Amino acid sequence: MKIIINTSLMIPIYEQIADQIKRLIRNGELKENDSLPSVRALSKELKISALTVKKAYDSLESEGFTVTVHGKGTYVTAANMELLLEEQKKELEAELEQAVQKGRSCGISDEEIRSLLELILEG
Repeated sequence: MKIIINTSLMIPIYEQIADQIKRLIRNGELKENDSLPSVRALSKELKISALTVKKAYDSLESEGFTVTVHGKGTYVTAANMELLLEEQKKELEAELEQAVQKGRSCGISDEEIRSLLELILEG
């Protein structure tokens, strides 16, 4: 499992870890019952605090992506397709919001942005 931390981003490290693990689950690279690295192993590999990794794992568990079995480890749960779809929609919404803001900052009207999106959808 390859996780890359970007310290120049304004996104907290634990969120970067959780987001990348969610992406691996969505892409099918991590499947149901696959185990995640231990908190200590991942913190050592990434050269960050174990508490940061623990926070990422706790976040994944609270969102239903993983389950932690005390003394055994953290495992990917059965893929909740609705949850995965909702996560993908949130990602797409954020990217579309960035595109709209970029268009507006360039002086492109909302109507022109709508037209461009319609052209792309027809694509």
